Amino acid sequence: MGPSVSVALCTYNGAAFLEEQLRSILDQSLRPTEIVVSDDGSTDGSADLALRVFGAWQGQHPEAVVRLRVLRNEAPLGVTANFEQALSACTGDLIALSDQDDVWHPDRLDRVVSAFQGRPSLQLLHTDARLVGADGLPLGANLLDTLGVSAEDRRAVRSGRGIDALLRRNVVTGATMVVRRELVGRARPFPASWVHDEWLAMVAAASGEMDLLDEALVDYRQHAGNQIGASSLDASGRLGRLTASRRARNARLLARAVDLRERAGAFVPAPTAETLRRIDAKLAHERMRSGLPAARAGRVRPVLRALRAGDYARFGLGLQDVLRDLVQPV
Repeated sequence: MGPSVSVALCTYNGAAFLEEQLRSILDQSLRPTEIVVSDDGSTDGSADLALRVFGAWQGQHPEAVVRLRVLRNEAPLGVTANFEQALSACTGDLIALSDQDDVWHPDRLDRVVSAFQGRPSLQLLHTDARLVGADGLPLGANLLDTLGVSAEDRRAVRSGRGIDALLRRNVVTGATMVVRRELVGRARPFPASWVHDEWLAMVAAASGEMDLLDEALVDYRQHAGNQIGASSLDASGRLGRLTASRRARNARLLARAVDLRERAGAFVPAPTAETLRRIDAKLAHERMRSGLPAARAGRVRPVLRALRAGDYARFGLGLQDVLRDLVQPV
């Protein structure tokens, strides 16, 4: 008998696309045993719609054994806290994260659960996704390519060096992620400075094993109401980053590095000494970046020193971050 599978589905005013997503989950070739819907204070009836869709589907499939739980937040918790609540309520051995507006390919759970079987050390598996528009039609691109996830980062994750990729930048999107339930317990409480998917990936990579199944198993819908969508790293996007103020971003990166270092010592299993050294070095790098002076001329020496030491390649986007630190206004 295989592992039981829960789905953590978070909603917030998602009625426009929720029925299609919920049915794609219920119609999987390998059905989940449980779906936990955590509604974050919707005003469009999302939670009631989930109950109606499930009831209609159950009437059509009386033999199916799938449980539905609906949690309702009177006041919104926000994306990360809402996912933490949904994940914590799940009881399955494996938990698949779900956005409210995507569509799962029919074999998503079958493909991913098969990858977990026989690998007890695997804590998190993520995949690629196909980008589609509000109408569900393909946009001609996949998620990992659009996010600029390099071949080097993909190789790092697949070869057990996910921590190397994640200390440079996040490469994991929650809508493509399946985790073991014990990982959620180890990762809680989720730090406010981290998004839920980034934090789960970091804990998995630092204290266990994560992997990438480099296939598009989800249609990742892009539309005007996305809470978190795919941010393109094309030329215009990079130019916009160079002209944006650096203060808020660098403060956020430093806060994340501080929270990671404070929590890493208590991860179970404990990170290796080398992993802790890399986390310490990441924190030192972000402290340097956050402390760069407002005057651009004063940034040149510390930035070049870090570049020569390889810190921008190990802990960021390389020359792109060098340019940011040299030219971005405060």
